[in-house]
Amino acid sequence: MRIGVFDSGIGGQAVARDLQKAFPAAEMLIVDDHEHVPYGTRDSEEILELTVAAIQPLLNKKCDVIVIACNTATSVAIETLRKTYPAQKFIGLEPMVKPAPAQSKSGVIAVYATPATLKSERYNHAKQLYAKNVKIVEPDCSDWATLIEDNKIDRSHIAAVAKQCIDASADVVILGCTHYHWIKEEIKQALNGKAIVLEPTDAIVARVRELLHL
Repeated sequence: MRIGVFDSGIGGQAVARDLQKAFPAAEMLIVDDHEHVPYGTRDSEEILELTVAAIQPLLNKKCDVIVIACNTATSVAIETLRKTYPAQKFIGLEPMVKPAPAQSKSGVIAVYATPATLKSERYNHAKQLYAKNVKIVEPDCSDWATLIEDNKIDRSHIAAVAKQCIDASADVVILGCTHYHWIKEEIKQALNGKAIVLEPTDAIVARVRELLHL
C-alpha cells in the first residue's frame, strides 16, 4: 500500500507520522511546497495552481490514496482535484466543525485556521450546516504557519490567542491547519484545561481504512 501526503510545509510530516503508526507496512510518500509556504494568505486561484503542481509526483507514483494534509489546499482545491483526477482517491483535511458543537458545554468553540480556510466556501458551508447553534471564535493565526515553518513561534503567540478564546468562553478548540499539530501540546498548556483540542488524525486514519477497504 502506498500513501501519498501533501502539505504546503512541514505539517504533512506530522500527518504522515501518525499514518505510519496506523499503517506500519505502508509506503509513505511525502511532498511539500516549502518554496511557496504559507498557502493561507494567498488567493484561491494561486492556491489551486500550486496544489495541482505540487501533487504531480504523488500522482505519478500511483498512490493508493493521496492525503491533502493542508486545510487551506483542501478548502480551495479538493473538489477540482477529484474532478480532474477521478481515478485517484483523495482525502482532504477540514476543520472539525461537525463534531465540535456536541463537545461544547459553553456553546462557544474556537477555530485556529489560516485566512484562506476561514473565508473558504467549504468552511463556511460547514459552519452553516453543523454549527448554527454555537458561537465560533476565529482568532488571528495568520502568521502562525510561517513562524512554525521557521521555528520562530513562541509561547507568547500561543498564549495571546489562547487568552482570547478563553475570555470568549470557548471550551473547544479546533486545529484547522496541520502546521499547528507541531505545537499541539503548547496550545493545550496555554489553554490550561479550560478547553479541549480537536484535530483530525483519527478521522484521517478511519477514512484511509474506509477508502482502501482495510
